[in-house]
Amino acid sequence: MCRPVYTLNEMPGDLMEAEEIFEKLKLELRRGAIVLAVLARLRQEHYGYSLRKALIASGIEIDEGTLYPLIRRLEKQGLLLSEWREEDKRQKRFYRISEIGKDVLKRLTEEWSHLNSSISPMLEEDES
Repeated sequence: MCRPVYTLNEMPGDLMEAEEIFEKLKLELRRGAIVLAVLARLRQEHYGYSLRKALIASGIEIDEGTLYPLIRRLEKQGLLLSEWREEDKRQKRFYRISEIGKDVLKRLTEEWSHLNSSISPMLEEDES
């Protein structure tokens, strides 16, 4: 399906409002998915920048201003462990999923699968 591309100044009023609504809902949808992706990626140890690169390589675009506060929050919640180490003559903070994080990831993955299997058929239904 092709959508016309407008700059914000060119968009008709209703279309601009619909685009703003879409962008807000897309952010809402991505928030939970990004938590799941970060926990899954941190089954292998990463420092912040390598985690961001791994996520981007998997198709999950995320900027530092979103990623770093998220991993600090997940660590504070006990879902991640971290340690400072020197690599390439620089101190880097390495993160990995904790045992509690593994349990939460397993449960979130089950919930994701359930939601996906429930919603997918609705999205594929004929609109007629």
